[in-house]
Amino acid sequence: MFNAFSALLAEKVGFKAVYLSGGALTSSMGLPDIGLITLTELADAVRKIKEVTDIPLIVDADTGFGESVNVYRAVRVLEEAGANAIQIEDQVMPKRCGHLDGKEVISKDEMVFKLRAAIRARRDALIVARTDSRAVLGIGEAVNRAKTYLEEGADVIFPEALTSKEEFAEFAREVEAPLLANMTEFGKTPLISATEFREMGYKYVIFPVTIFRVAAKAMKEALQVLLEKGTQAPLMELMMTRKEQYEVIKYNFYEQLDKELSKYKQKNP
Repeated sequence: MFNAFSALLAEKVGFKAVYLSGGALTSSMGLPDIGLITLTELADAVRKIKEVTDIPLIVDADTGFGESVNVYRAVRVLEEAGANAIQIEDQVMPKRCGHLDGKEVISKDEMVFKLRAAIRARRDALIVARTDSRAVLGIGEAVNRAKTYLEEGADVIFPEALTSKEEFAEFAREVEAPLLANMTEFGKTPLISATEFREMGYKYVIFPVTIFRVAAKAMKEALQVLLEKGTQAPLMELMMTRKEQYEVIKYNFYEQLDKELSKYKQKNP
């Protein structure tokens, strides 16, 4: 998900945790996911989400905003903002979407330094170590790096852009750790269900840009209808009603709070 409203929706339909996707967040800002946004902007997005919901939040911190000392500060800032888990990846800056060609990875040792900084900085947040090495150095090196990252204290291992169900199964057999799978669309990974991932041994499955892509297409089609027809009449059945919208944002809670506070003011002028 990519903002507070989408996090509230996820909580309302029954999800137990949410993932603040760098790809979805940057797209919502009109920017590509290549490390352009700042730590301050990411922390602000985290705070806005945690202001309105207590649902556990995994935050995509890309490469950690620099070298090891930058990672240290990033983890401190993001955890203070409300992150329950923080993901750091082993790409070279400027990073690329993990499912695009042409990305590069830093050395294993450099990533180890970053993980040590992250673990030293965190108080209670989980550290998710993502490796993008499959596409650059092969599945064997992805397994090798994952084992090292686990030994260094990573809480969760995230193998990015594996290319088949067989690769995911092989990775899970080789790496005994809490594993996270990325089930994004239009990338290197074929569509695999959460049930299939669970059966292979993956504890977490993220769908990082799914709802953004669905919403983006719906918004584009709605704008075309408005432009061409000058009315929203054909769109009414596709809309969340005002009542449903207000239920998500807890409008009645604030309305009732205002009434209660007004009564208190009248009694205590």
